[in-house]
Amino acid sequence: MTTLSALGRRHRITSELTRPFRNIDAVLVGAVVALSALGVLMVFSATRGAEPPFTSSYLIRQAVFVVGGLVIMGFGALFDYRRLMNWAWIPYGIVMLSLVLVLSPLGTVVNGAQRWFSLGPFTVQPSEFIKLALIILVAAMLAGWEDEVGPRQIVKVLGVVAAPSLLVMLQPDLGTVLQYVAMGLGMLLLGGVRARYLVVMVALGALLSVAVLSSDTLADYQRDRLTSFIDPSLDSQGITYNQNQSVTAVASGGFAGQGLFDGPQTQLRFVPEQETDFIFTVVAEELGFVGGALVLGLFGVVCWRLWRIARSCRDNFGYLLTSGVLIMVMFQLFSNVGMAIGIMPITGTALPLISYGGSSIVTTLAALGLALSVGMRRFD
Repeated sequence: MTTLSALGRRHRITSELTRPFRNIDAVLVGAVVALSALGVLMVFSATRGAEPPFTSSYLIRQAVFVVGGLVIMGFGALFDYRRLMNWAWIPYGIVMLSLVLVLSPLGTVVNGAQRWFSLGPFTVQPSEFIKLALIILVAAMLAGWEDEVGPRQIVKVLGVVAAPSLLVMLQPDLGTVLQYVAMGLGMLLLGGVRARYLVVMVALGALLSVAVLSSDTLADYQRDRLTSFIDPSLDSQGITYNQNQSVTAVASGGFAGQGLFDGPQTQLRFVPEQETDFIFTVVAEELGFVGGALVLGLFGVVCWRLWRIARSCRDNFGYLLTSGVLIMVMFQLFSNVGMAIGIMPITGTALPLISYGGSSIVTTLAALGLALSVGMRRFD
């Protein structure tokens, strides 16, 4: 009898752990895994070099990032997201502390920017992790207010967004700050802010942007990055060189591409930062329109499934949490691809799941794991 009782308890525990996975969004998981695998392949092509011996260090590290991130996504899906509602300030506070520490002597300077902690062969970028912490906290704040979201609540949310933004601007990293702002405003809109408040915020944001661009707040190269995309021909060998080379690589791909590992712009490394900021040029040049459409189609599937989860969620916290993840993915997607084809300013935004970088991949996959958690428990 004791053995039967122990087996029964074990069966109940196993059933309780696996029950939510019966509602897992397999389509979303499949699209995420496919994009991550494509990212590993594209990073390898972007970093293998034009002449032997080929290097595989980036390939190995990117594969480690992806495998580790997928494991974290699985744990995130298993975790009951509703428990975060009352603990949302904790991850935010931890990452805010890391943003302060990265500006101290503990941080590492790379290309004039102090954004990373060095951990042996790897680096950690805290400004990536704050994205997920912001999504969790803003969702908890908006879901916890039973009354309408008025000026007082808006100021609180904007303050939560502004605090890490100021620290990240000191690194400096303008592109990441723009992502914070987009996520904050988007979640406010979906959280029930009245249209008149939104119009006022947009107007004040436009005035602030003009004031910043006209002042000495930004470095010259940051200001040029935001404005040079309007006419790239004005400075073909200066700040717009990256974008000109990127557009050339995308155009040379044609319909079917130059072939994997055979893109001349890519293999000769004419496009700077092609494994990170301009990874889409590798896709477009070597795999052509077909490959680019495949990547964008897979992102379309991810966004569709996230929106489907959000719309079917029964609680406001889960709805806002998933919507915040959707906004994060969509903003980075449009910003990165827009940079590559010359219709958006160069802001240094990574392409989710594709660009090289452990912090970005882990953050994105962890966020998607929480979105899966919402979808798996939407019938509870």
